[in-house]
Amino acid sequence: MGDYVDLPGVRTWYETDGSGEPLVLLHGGFCTNATWGAQRADLAAAYQVLLPERRAHGHTPDVAGPLSYRDMAEDMLAFVERVVEGPAHLVGWSDGGVVALLMAIARPDLVRRVVAIGANFRPSSECFVEPAMLDAMTPEGPDLALFREMYEADSPDGADHWPVVAAKMIEMWRTQPTLTTEDLMRVEAPLLVMVGDDDMMTLEHTTALYRAVPGAQLAVVPGASHLVPLEKPALVDRLILEHLSQDEVDTMMPVRRAPAAGVPGGGAS
Repeated sequence: MGDYVDLPGVRTWYETDGSGEPLVLLHGGFCTNATWGAQRADLAAAYQVLLPERRAHGHTPDVAGPLSYRDMAEDMLAFVERVVEGPAHLVGWSDGGVVALLMAIARPDLVRRVVAIGANFRPSSECFVEPAMLDAMTPEGPDLALFREMYEADSPDGADHWPVVAAKMIEMWRTQPTLTTEDLMRVEAPLLVMVGDDDMMTLEHTTALYRAVPGAQLAVVPGASHLVPLEKPALVDRLILEHLSQDEVDTMMPVRRAPAAGVPGGGAS
């Protein structure tokens, strides 16, 4: 079932499913809640799943001016405050992962645990395997055909607004996000970074994200691309559920997570 909530930034469409601790699913760029179809049932069996569609996506209208990850993060923080009325787990895919990271940095009190799938923290020129892919994207071109169909099916702004939104999204990818490793160090929520081994983002960039966030975990899914939740749904769902229910990481031979010297139980320097 779905409904609208009036947030300060934009009137936002969302859906809910299941019961239990709140879990907010943040879809990717140009996408809608339909892209969570492979995860929704498994996650809703254990959590109250909330699926907001961000500004200019799905049933949620566009707003005047450029699109930015920070504005979307502010929208989603307002959503958590207004609808969840307390802290929630976040699972974000692609752009949704960027939004989740920004939310965790800005309001750690509202974020429990985070899974960021195929996320980046720098603009496309610094993290895409093929940065030139954006040059080939046009509103009416074949690369965006599937996204255009999703947009035209649901958007309250109408099909004629698609070229405007497409141009805004491509510009956002060229110039954002602009987080630093110092920014990422402020993420307090336990974080799982997940990526396909053949993702749009370089593995070097993903590893930098993982290393920057204290205590983060990394899952590189073999034989998978940026669409890993669709390609390996059972594995992705299991990794998400394990991370959300995990009290702490307890391995037999820790290196990166080894207690510091001088701390009770710590090793020698």
